[in-house]
Amino acid sequence: MTPSLYHDEATIGVADYYSNTRVKQTGYTLYSVLKRIIDICGSLVGLILAAPLFAIVAFLIKREDPSGSALFYQTRVGKNERIFRMYKLRSMYTNAEEKLKDLLDKNEIDGAMFKMKDDPRVTKVGRFIRKTSIDELPQLINVLRGEMSLVGPRPPLTREVREYTRRDKQRLSVTPGCTGLWQVSGRNNLCFKEMVELDITYIERRCIWFDLKILFRTVKAVVGSQDAF
Repeated sequence: MTPSLYHDEATIGVADYYSNTRVKQTGYTLYSVLKRIIDICGSLVGLILAAPLFAIVAFLIKREDPSGSALFYQTRVGKNERIFRMYKLRSMYTNAEEKLKDLLDKNEIDGAMFKMKDDPRVTKVGRFIRKTSIDELPQLINVLRGEMSLVGPRPPLTREVREYTRRDKQRLSVTPGCTGLWQVSGRNNLCFKEMVELDITYIERRCIWFDLKILFRTVKAVVGSQDAF
């Protein structure tokens, strides 16, 4: 349990405390089970349906920049600061990480993240798959493996976590997700601090209905795709 969810329990009696705690634990256990069932079913269906799209996009990526793999992974930080490999379709040139140090002063978002609208490291195919979020689809593999969920805070890079405050690290108290409250509330138009507050709001309010609502809003956001870059 996260302390922020149960701050009001100090005001009730001892007997009520243990009774309410058991109810909440049972509720979150049921939520976790249902959430995992939805994650497994959703990721399996998604991977099957997206397989032909993966093949087409992989071909286009390799044709534009044949020197690297179409599918790649990044080291990310998950629940309780557990390190894992997050899979994506490559949207940048293969030397993108080497060029990052020369672009840090052009960061367009405050806080422990790097975002640049006209990032020169992004390929032509990459701009399209980022705009449509197709590059994120391989993360369904991470969902199937239990490293991610369909809904949750975005998993940060290790270099970003090194700059986190204690409050920022509350994002890491739950399983990270492919989409979340931040992505459907403005995404790159929001600063890092606003993202943290939205993630903490999600953590405090999370339930199956809220997850389904975020998934529905994600579909609408992807169709519009005005905030992605």
